[in-house]
Amino acid sequence: MQQLASYLSGAWQTGRGRTRTIHHAISGEPLWEVTSEGLDMAQARRFAIEHGGKALQAMSFIQRSAMLKAVAKHLMELKADFYVISAQTGATRGDSWVDIEGGIGTLFTYASLGGRELPDDVLWPEDELIPLSKQGGFAARHVLTSKSGVAVHINAFNFPCWGMLEKLAPTWLAGMPAIVKPATATAQLTQAMVKAIVDSGLVPDGAISLICGGAGDLLDNLDSQDVVTFTGSAHTGQQLRVHPNLVEKSVPFTMEADSLNCCVLGEDVTPEQPEFALFVREVVREMTTKAGQKCTAIRRIIVPQAQVKAVSEALIARLQKVVVGDPAQEGVKMGSLVNNDQRQDVQDNVNRLVEAGCEVLLGGKADLSTAGAFFPPTLLFCPQPDEITAVHAIEAFGPVATLMPYQNTEHAMTLARAGEGSLAGTLVTASGELAREFILGAARAHGRIQVLNEESSAESTGHGSPLPQLVHGGPGRAGGGEELGGLRAVKHYMQRTAIQGSPTMLAAVSQQ
Repeated sequence: MQQLASYLSGAWQTGRGRTRTIHHAISGEPLWEVTSEGLDMAQARRFAIEHGGKALQAMSFIQRSAMLKAVAKHLMELKADFYVISAQTGATRGDSWVDIEGGIGTLFTYASLGGRELPDDVLWPEDELIPLSKQGGFAARHVLTSKSGVAVHINAFNFPCWGMLEKLAPTWLAGMPAIVKPATATAQLTQAMVKAIVDSGLVPDGAISLICGGAGDLLDNLDSQDVVTFTGSAHTGQQLRVHPNLVEKSVPFTMEADSLNCCVLGEDVTPEQPEFALFVREVVREMTTKAGQKCTAIRRIIVPQAQVKAVSEALIARLQKVVVGDPAQEGVKMGSLVNNDQRQDVQDNVNRLVEAGCEVLLGGKADLSTAGAFFPPTLLFCPQPDEITAVHAIEAFGPVATLMPYQNTEHAMTLARAGEGSLAGTLVTASGELAREFILGAARAHGRIQVLNEESSAESTGHGSPLPQLVHGGPGRAGGGEELGGLRAVKHYMQRTAIQGSPTMLAAVSQQ
């Protein structure tokens, strides 16, 4: 079996040591061996900085934007190749579209933002002149300049393309090179996309590096000019956050973690209203897209006590129609989990929720004897969400969600906040007054909230879709960080400095 090579110091390299195996999610066939042991991470960082960093910093924002657009066009031309590899991960065509073309679309968005809103310069004046004296001879201004280090991106397995590209876009626009470390389970798709970028010749040598396998001692070699971003489980992220060298050198660390996101049905909505059907549709879509393997997926379904029966019946009816199987087969609506290890993890966490007091309304058990890593759509019911706290703490990272009742809007907001920090939430209501009340009471625990009603439903991008223009992140369990959000993300990879001097001197510095 062939080893999946890393791309470091301008060359494709294979490690020497213990390997992990990537399996086909449907057939179970072993595809690749993966290891990065023995690779020189310190040299890889130096190469990225000395070659990629210097070349990117010499380019203006406009030139970097043009580079992003060219890369996006090139990747779009090769998208058919990526779809073939994506099928190995158990993804349906629709799942792959979000990952592949959604990721490429993020490059296009940042290319447009940079070309339209950033200066044709390497320095970014962030604000207007700030007077500091009575006579006007002394003033200040904040400017942004590129850091001289490297951005280390540690990504999750569920979006091997989008997860990389949504970080690369603002990183390159900021003038920093990147070292990408994808999750091993789907690293072959990330590697294919990195190879396409490298072979294109559209980016400077060293602008992108790839580690297939563990990060080794890379984090030990970083300093204050470097940046680390992490996407994945909250537990792993917290371990990385306190890495001794990152703490000692004050290395900026941004974390986006899986969270127990919720969808709330407003008290005003009855089964006869169009919003009721929208609620059911949204929950089912989020449970089954990517087989529930999304950091933004709905895990907690919060509904008025009086609507529990109607909602549960509607959800079960819709979920029973979802055909699970090999996405290559006609009629299949949901694929598999990424591998058998992930399937076992989902099963273990479903079992923990049941042991804590949740009831199984649908699904709940995988056929562990089958080759494919399939798990059935699973709907649980938590009758006492205030007492069964496990429902706000244990996440089954698959097609699993838990229905729970609330007594009034205040109680709904309490339950929404009980996840202790979420990436995304949705409120389905026809009442503007209720929407404002909910935002005031629940927004502080969420990075993004969608308010869904009949008017917005036709054009809504959905609960679980992070958009380049909007902040992606959340407080507490969700990691406490921010990604995307338009040009906000670019600033995470730059140094903000307050410059003081005379107005004429500041004009010379900013060239404005």
